[in-house]
Amino acid sequence: MGGNGESESQTRIYLLAQNRLVREVLVRLFRKQADLVMVGVSSDSAAALEELKVIPCDVLLLDSIEPLQAMGERGEVADKLSEVKIVLFGADEDPEHFLRAVRLGVVGYLPAEASSAQMVGAVRNVMQGEAICSPKLCKLLYEMVCKQLLSRPETEERAGHMVGDLTCRQRQLMALVAKGLSNKEIAASLHLSESTVKNHIRRVMRHLGASSRHQAVDVIRTGGVSLNG
Repeated sequence: MGGNGESESQTRIYLLAQNRLVREVLVRLFRKQADLVMVGVSSDSAAALEELKVIPCDVLLLDSIEPLQAMGERGEVADKLSEVKIVLFGADEDPEHFLRAVRLGVVGYLPAEASSAQMVGAVRNVMQGEAICSPKLCKLLYEMVCKQLLSRPETEERAGHMVGDLTCRQRQLMALVAKGLSNKEIAASLHLSESTVKNHIRRVMRHLGASSRHQAVDVIRTGGVSLNG
């Protein structure tokens, strides 16, 4: 399903949900919003993987985190989704499920009882740089950050060792990632092919145990390496 006639000011949404009734209801809901446009709808993860490689998308709206694992294993899709806001709906308050979703890049975590207004609001809010979850789960994140800060010296030492293993080329490339350059722009700047850039980034992510290129940048900075030069 393509988004015909969408303007640059509209937020482009791709919906991946297994329940047909849910898909139909959400499509009708978002069609009523002048600033939002549905550019793709699917019930099948494999089909969604193929479409997301070519369909411009701002927000990925889905009812399960399982497809995200498969998407992360497909380099070209993972690169495409690095700038996409991911909103999970119909979720429960299980801490492990929530933290797994966060690690996979989810920035909006809506419970099963979320209203249509909350659904629309979540899409708009994540596009403004906000994260959405319940107060209970927000408290969980605070507690985790607190624990990480308390163990920061050990974390920095471990990150420092991992970052020290990166090649000069990889550090140079990640400095451009930190500046927000796309793979195409990085390739042009370093006189490399775009596929080579993608492979470098994936190797760095694997080496640092990062789930995204941006998390890899954070790990490098935690290791005491400046990427501002």
